[in-house]
Amino acid sequence: MTPSVAAADVIKEHGPGLKQKPNVPHKAAPAEEEMLVLNTIRCLAADLCQQFKGGHPGTVMGAAAIGVGLWRYIMKYNPSNPDWFARDRFVLSVGHACLLQYLMLHFSGYEAWTLDAIKQYHAPVTDGIAAGHPEIEFPGVECTTGPLGQGIANAVGLAVAGKQLGARFNKDGFPIVDGKVWCMTGDGCLQEGVGQEAISMAGHWGLDNLVLIYDNNSVTVDGNIDACFTDDTSAKLRAMGWHTIEVYDGSNDLAAIVKALEEARDVKGKPTLINIRTIIGLGSANQNTGSVHGAALGDDDVAYVKTQLGFKPDAKFVVPDKVYEYFDECKPRGAKAEAEWNDLLRRYAEQYPADAKELQRRREGKLTEGWEKSVPTKDALPKDPIPTRKASGIMVQSLVPKDETFVAGSADLVESTFVNFKGQVEFQKPDSGLGDYTGRQIRYGIREFAMVAVGNGLAAYQKGMFIPIMSTFFMFWLYAAPAVRMSALQKLRFIGIATHDAIGIGEDGPTHQPVSLSNFYRGLPNINFVRPADAEEVIGAWLLALGDEDHPSLFALSRQPVPLLPGSDRAKVRLGAYTIHGDEESASDITLVATGAEVSRSVELAKSLESTGYKNVRVVSMPSMKDFDRQPASYRRKVLPTDKSLVVAIEAWGSLPWARYAHAGAHMHTFGLSAPQATLYEHFGFSVNNLTEKIDTWAKGLQGRIPGVGEFEELLNGFVADKHYAGK
Repeated sequence: MTPSVAAADVIKEHGPGLKQKPNVPHKAAPAEEEMLVLNTIRCLAADLCQQFKGGHPGTVMGAAAIGVGLWRYIMKYNPSNPDWFARDRFVLSVGHACLLQYLMLHFSGYEAWTLDAIKQYHAPVTDGIAAGHPEIEFPGVECTTGPLGQGIANAVGLAVAGKQLGARFNKDGFPIVDGKVWCMTGDGCLQEGVGQEAISMAGHWGLDNLVLIYDNNSVTVDGNIDACFTDDTSAKLRAMGWHTIEVYDGSNDLAAIVKALEEARDVKGKPTLINIRTIIGLGSANQNTGSVHGAALGDDDVAYVKTQLGFKPDAKFVVPDKVYEYFDECKPRGAKAEAEWNDLLRRYAEQYPADAKELQRRREGKLTEGWEKSVPTKDALPKDPIPTRKASGIMVQSLVPKDETFVAGSADLVESTFVNFKGQVEFQKPDSGLGDYTGRQIRYGIREFAMVAVGNGLAAYQKGMFIPIMSTFFMFWLYAAPAVRMSALQKLRFIGIATHDAIGIGEDGPTHQPVSLSNFYRGLPNINFVRPADAEEVIGAWLLALGDEDHPSLFALSRQPVPLLPGSDRAKVRLGAYTIHGDEESASDITLVATGAEVSRSVELAKSLESTGYKNVRVVSMPSMKDFDRQPASYRRKVLPTDKSLVVAIEAWGSLPWARYAHAGAHMHTFGLSAPQATLYEHFGFSVNNLTEKIDTWAKGLQGRIPGVGEFEELLNGFVADKHYAGK
């Protein structure tokens, strides 16, 4: 079997200086054996995609040398312990090329990644580990990637985590945290806005522990990127504070790739981009075209690939023994590196016992012992009305200065969202004069999407080691939503502060007033979405989030002040809903159910309705629909007795979910307007007098009948015309 790259002889030259003959380092094996390794990977990619007629073979075939350079020569990891703390971390932002990562994990000796396991790629099974894109729960995968661009931001978050820990714990002669973050990207990730946002952050912070490897094959699903993307990426990243290295024949010149990776590893003061030109689908009759990007090659082309690369066309999943021998060094090398680090940590603990103990606590994902004592009791909360965003700030000030687990930050709204804290140091490049790498206040800039995607990287570094606190106005959590979705998918914990949560934002107008965004977050699996009614429920929301290690939490908080309600109870927030006003044991003519700032309004409304003759009008606060849905049916019927009492929902958002809980509701049906919040609540029909009239008219019209399923009444529909429609 003679390895060949004859296919490279017939392609159009991809870039300046592209070489047609292979060039390998001659470090681990003779040249022909290293080419055998590369060509084996290419043929396996073709076979694996063809087996179930789906997948992404092209990038794997073109970028095989990048994978070999990283896993065989450069990265620090231990296949026998994938979770070794001091490892280098690899993020495949170009997640559709996952077969390259899976094959590298297999060849380097990760026990779970057998060839049989990888053969389940695109198989009709649900219990395999060779997912269509890398998933965080499987060994050797740091982050779930796939939506392009987010992996770059995840890698930036991992690099921030490494820098922050290194600055906090490293001592002279004790580089306890010094791992690199290697991120592989493609053309698509660099076109996505979130990728560019994160790249800008990394350059600003000077993250020299981050290396971005650009598989520059210039082809996407639609074909050559010249049709849509003509940026000079290297020049752009240099302007953004990055060091850049060029490799012109990344499909063949393994020696140049290894040299570039070694250079990048040693760069100080800047993150590094390695711009590697490759030939997508190398060996295919359709190489260098979009057809090899995201589809199986077809039986004829797979046979053609194997013929071109020196393999028998009808032999499938062939791995010569020399390929395994080539990677034999990886496991003992990793075990040796971990043993040396363990000895370093032992000596560190002897010399710096307090720091070692703190590092161990952080590695175990535990909060500071006794943290609960720092949480203010209800008696200690302000008696005057305050915005719930300010109440959240009380928790930030109570917990964050005392526990280095927390890393706070905002998208340009630190003080407005109350995530600043006493004695804070900003995470900044030390020579900037603005802070240093020990900082735990992150200025994300006006980059909401990347803020949360970077936060995902922080949270993924080591489970529980960091709890990112991230904040912006609720409306701009729409920008961040794709990253929040990935947080929930990966079960990464963060605490999200979403202030200015409804029309109470007032004068900023309809551009900033969310009326339907809550539907996304209420429908998203694996997230705690909480809208607290007052400061006491804010404390309850924080306690809910801190008690849940496996899910992110997002709090929708008011700009306007709300009173501290006598019936509010932090311990009941976890129930999702509870009676906050009125006698739960007595029969009730009407039950009002509300969230957030509308709860105190509903208490006043209950009193108004009782003054017109209704008996025991109860108010239920529902800070979390999802948690309420988890309660036993007996509890849910007691709180919302829809078969015995009329139930009316009050919320200044759209009504979409409320038909599940109530017979009628008062909600937004248009966009908002620019005016003071009190004016807007009056204008859109949420005044106590108007709601009393609307509910009374509706209830009397029923003549004692309890409405059935599908009869949900929109009490404010048509109350105001939408002034934003054309022809108003």
